[in-house]
Amino acid sequence: MLLQQNVLQKFVPCNKQPNTWTQVFGIFTVSLAAVTSAVHFSWTSPAIPILISNSTHLETIMTLEEASYLTVIPPVASAVSSPIMAILIDLFGRKPLLMFMAVPHLLAWILIITAENTYIFYLSRFLSGIADAVIFNAGAAYIGEIAIPSVRGSWGNLLAIGIYFGQLLVNIIGAYYSIRTTAYIFISLPIIYLLLMLLLPETPYFLLTKKQEGKARESLRILRWTNNVEDEFVSLTKDVKRQVSESGTFKDIFTIPTNRKALLLSIAIRGAQQLSGFPAFAVYTQFMFQQAGGDISASMSAIIYSAILCVLISTTAFFVDRFGRKPLMTFSSFACGVVLLIEASYFCVDQHHIMDTADFKWMPLAGMLAYTVVFSSGLGIMPTLMLSELFSASIKSKALCVIHISFSIYILTISKLFQVLTSNFGLYVPFYLFSFCCFLSTIFSYLCVPETKGKTLEEIQQSLK
Repeated sequence: MLLQQNVLQKFVPCNKQPNTWTQVFGIFTVSLAAVTSAVHFSWTSPAIPILISNSTHLETIMTLEEASYLTVIPPVASAVSSPIMAILIDLFGRKPLLMFMAVPHLLAWILIITAENTYIFYLSRFLSGIADAVIFNAGAAYIGEIAIPSVRGSWGNLLAIGIYFGQLLVNIIGAYYSIRTTAYIFISLPIIYLLLMLLLPETPYFLLTKKQEGKARESLRILRWTNNVEDEFVSLTKDVKRQVSESGTFKDIFTIPTNRKALLLSIAIRGAQQLSGFPAFAVYTQFMFQQAGGDISASMSAIIYSAILCVLISTTAFFVDRFGRKPLMTFSSFACGVVLLIEASYFCVDQHHIMDTADFKWMPLAGMLAYTVVFSSGLGIMPTLMLSELFSASIKSKALCVIHISFSIYILTISKLFQVLTSNFGLYVPFYLFSFCCFLSTIFSYLCVPETKGKTLEEIQQSLK
């Protein structure tokens, strides 16, 4: 850790007053991993229209049914590998596992570059799913354990921003370059991420659970950028001892009331986000706009949609602590329900020729832009932020594993359901379904979502009792 501190001191000298810049740098680096994961996840948005068209470089053109499995394989791989990652995160630590995730990402891009048939693409998607299991298990844990509440509230949303920024990047690059050229461009991201990760320490929480007090103290010095950390170290040691007094098994997630409540809340909060239709919109962005029609091309509509979403998420992320988690989740869920209901009604009228919609061809893009506004105000950022806030150190990796498995199930179900419903009934049917789910999420958010604004891990745990 002395190496990390010596390298970082070349940029910002260490002094007696605590500084938060290393915590922000750590969150930024982990968020870069989220960018690479999001690029892989949303890669199907520009890729599927190419793969099912005559412009593909494959031996045979993919059918939409075959291409739909490109959206399903990553969450399946992620769900299968998540329990393994939960074990490894406690065995080897948060940092080594986060560094490892660059490997499957690199291999996935290499396979896309060399792919000549459908099955190589499937293998690439499987590897990207393994990397997703790492970022969603270890990434949230790392951020939650290195950052003080004020930093976590202001900068913890960089992880969510990274996801939306990656979605924007792949829609822009994928719209103007071939599948192989896009892969050549994005293969640099995991390499840059790996080099930055080398500069960061392991979390003091994890080191204390392994009884490595000296390394934990040094980690805290780097993360607070001061040598005066004794008071916080004593308090942190006390907190960790209390938390690890629990056995920390998968059984404890369900048998200890506070853990069980936090788990159910987390699964429901993540479900509220995913059931708004976002994963389907992310992987089928260009295809969706192709089906909807409109005055603007599908690729440009996808870029505008992704750009507005990224900008809004980046803007609203820094106002979370001003309004709180609960009010924003409630408002966002209700507003998304209204917007999706209007969109669904338009698609229904247009498909069944109930009236002439020639003067309303701007509706698909305008409606999705309205969706980005209200989605980004709460549903877009709250679930990712709150995952790092609800669990104690002893149980966090196991809980995040279970949550990520449910998250993967949400993604594969919603993505496949969107394709099936759209192909068999029309675009309006999944939009009506997502709208209904958003209204249910409004009730849940108002009645059940806890307020974690400005609270430490200890205070949040006490509020769940």
